[in-house]
Formats: sequence, structure tokens, C-alpha cells
Amino acid sequence: MFKKWVRRVSLSATRGFAETTSPTHEKAPDGFAEPVALDDSVAPQTLPEIDESVADADTSIKTARTAVSSGSASYDNGIDYDALYEEEEETDLSMEAHGSMITHLLSQVKIGMDLTKVVLPTFILERRSLLEMYADYFAHPDLFIKISDLDDPRDRIVQVCRWYMSAYHAGRKSAVAKKPYNPILGEVFQCHWDIPGLSQDGQEVRDGPVPWCRRDQLTFLAEQVSHHPPISAFYAEHYNKKITFAAHVWTKSKFLGLSIGVHNIGEGVVTLVDRSEEYIVTFPNGYGRSILTVPWIELGGSVEIKCPQSGYYANVEFLTKPFYGGKRNRISAEVYAPSEKKPFVSISGEWSGLMEAKWHDKNKTEVFVDVNRIPIFKKQVRPIVEQDEYESRRVWKEVTAGLKFNDIERATTAKFVVEQQQRDQAKVRKEYDLAWEHKHFKPVGDNWIYAKPLSQRMYLQEKEAKR
Repeated sequence: MFKKWVRRVSLSATRGFAETTSPTHEKAPDGFAEPVALDDSVAPQTLPEIDESVADADTSIKTARTAVSSGSASYDNGIDYDALYEEEEETDLSMEAHGSMITHLLSQVKIGMDLTKVVLPTFILERRSLLEMYADYFAHPDLFIKISDLDDPRDRIVQVCRWYMSAYHAGRKSAVAKKPYNPILGEVFQCHWDIPGLSQDGQEVRDGPVPWCRRDQLTFLAEQVSHHPPISAFYAEHYNKKITFAAHVWTKSKFLGLSIGVHNIGEGVVTLVDRSEEYIVTFPNGYGRSILTVPWIELGGSVEIKCPQSGYYANVEFLTKPFYGGKRNRISAEVYAPSEKKPFVSISGEWSGLMEAKWHDKNKTEVFVDVNRIPIFKKQVRPIVEQDEYESRRVWKEVTAGLKFNDIERATTAKFVVEQQQRDQAKVRKEYDLAWEHKHFKPVGDNWIYAKPLSQRMYLQEKEAKR
């Protein structure tokens, strides 16, 4: 069960980005943590009906489904599922209260061991899917879209750094480390942000990632594109500002004794469509510390931000806390002009608080960004009753309700049903040799690319206009 907590660590760490060599990687599932399809509505193809009489653990499956079904009505009776996702998480979580369970889990792992098949108990879950947590990259959407407003490439690389270095604190609901739900194969999360101060534009972007949203809104779409390894892909765009961000996520985790280490593989790309300019970013590693007491997360490692077109680049260091003394969440960065060996600005501070910039050419130090003094913009998600069956909040709503009301047995049962349905569907696909088809992203080399990026749509519109 360490795999599941590791996914929470990966989010803070970024939610690490992945490389993969094939469209979908599936193997026979052997633990609840293995994401496959939820039901026929998730898969683009029609699957034969599952014969539960031949399913593994038939009695357990039927009992669990009956329990969740009978419980759904009571939850619907006066329960606002949407509000369950919006309320703040409780911050009290101590592993010491579950000492016997944690000790038993630790007895099954060794230092350096891959944690893919080790699963944590339900009580450590955070009430949302990993796909939803990726949206926290845009908790400050104003910093992101401002990149496209700047005419000087030097100013743009600095603004990319400002957005990137302020993007990590919002993903942590509390100082305590909890893990999000592992997305099922084909799961999708969609949302958008309203940004004050922009010119109003009521026209909808029907061919965009969130087709009911307007041109003046920042939109976000995430999809779980692979089962093994678990890979998430996501894409964000602001139509009027002509700026996008695309990324894919894959993590490799190891048990380190009293902590867990997560190595993040892959990259994200900021694209300025009108300037034909890209900023490629990598991501830090994550560490789950104090796993026997009150777990917490820190980031560590080197990150690179570079623009191939302008030649500007930055090196960012996430600094782990020393064993004795020192502060948590330290970060530093140096930003370079093309072909220069000395940075023109150095940035230091805490990614969860104040960061300062020292301009070497001006011999001046000033506040770069203080994440505690800038607003977090709330993402807008359509109500669960309007969502498709494979959308994150609808998939996990019964688990979320169980956790909210501290009914761990109910949450565990609901989680079992979701994951068993995944296994059932994977078994049927294998039996009938059915390939999984992705909805919004496609594999290109080692990357996952959004199928309809803004740059491509703009090109086709211009081409059509010239006819």
C-alpha cells in the first residue's frame, strides 16, 4: 500500500512526469492499486457483459456491491457530494494510532525495494483523485497567463520561473501527507478558472479541452492514459492569451527506511502559440518523511527550465531539510541569458512562502514572489450530477463520502468495488483481445500529446480562412 501514499508524494513533487514506450501498458492486476476501467462507459469499445459467477472472490464482490448500493440512497438523502470535494481536509493524521497495521506493512518491505505492489490503508486517503490534484499547478492562473503578455524573452523566462516556483504549495492541503485516489484507466478530470481583470469574452471554445468554457477562461483536462506503469497526462490552455501547458506524469518509488523516495520522470511544456515559443520544464523528486509518526512531504533535486527558441534557461534546486537544524521547503534558482555562464538573477527562499530575487546586473534584491500573499484562485468543476461516468468526482464519490463521515469501512468497500470493476474489465479485454483506446491524448515517442492542442487548431483555422 505504499504505492498509494507514494502517489500523494508524487503530486507535491509534481506530480512527476513520465516517459513511456507504448500507448497502454496492462498486466494482470494483483492489488487494489492497479488502475483499469471502471465500467463499459469508460471504454470506447463495447465490452461483453461480465459473468460474475466466474469472477474472482465472487461472494466478496457481490457483498461489497450490495453494501455500496444500499448505502448510496442514504448518502443521497441530504448529502451534497459536490460540497464534500470543496471542504477542507482534516489535518490530524498520526500513524502511531494505527501502529500495528503500519508495523505489519513495514515488515513486508526492504530498503531500496520498489513500492509498486505495496498498498496503504484507506484511512490515509485524501478526498480527491490524483488527476484533480494536478490542477493545482494553476492555483495562480494569473501568473501563468502573464507569461504570454511579456514582449522581452528575458522577462518571459523570469515569469515562467515565477509561475513554476509558486506552483507547488497549493497542492498541499495541510502539513500532513495524505495520498489521493489512484485514477482508473480512462478516468478524466475537467475544470476551469475565472480570472478577474480580463476582457469579457462570452464565446465558447467548442473544440477546446472543456467545450462548455469560454475564451476568457483557463481550462484544464487530465486523463489516466496508462495502467502499468500508471501514467497521467494533462493539458491546460487559455484561448485568448494563446498559451498552453501539456505534460505527462510517471513516478518510480523506493522504500528508504523511515521515508519513501519518488523519482519523477518526464517533462512539461509551456507553449506560446503566437510566438512559436516553448519552455520545457522538468520536476523535482518527492520524499515522504516520518512515516511511523506524522508523515510529511518535501521536495528535492535539480530542475531545468529552458527555451530552445530564445536560448534563455534556468536551473532550480529544491533543497531537502538537513537531518539536524535547517528549514523545510527551501528553494533556489539561477536564470541565464543565452550563451552566458553567469546568471543575471538568483532567486532563493521557500517554495511554500517568500522567495527573493537578487539582480546581479542591477545590484538589487527584491521580493520575487510570496505565495502566502497572493490569491489562490478556486477551480470551477461542473456538478457531479452532470458529469459522465468516468469523471473523477463521480467515480470516487462514495469513497469520498465514506472518508468525510469517517466511515472507513464504507469507504474501503466503495473503493473495492471501483477497483474490482477495473479488474473485471481488464480480464474481459484480455479475453476478447480488445485494445484500449485513449480519449484525449496520444503517444508520440516517449511523450503523451494532447490530441487537439490550441496551436494545431489555430493553424487549421488560419488554413481554412485562406481558402
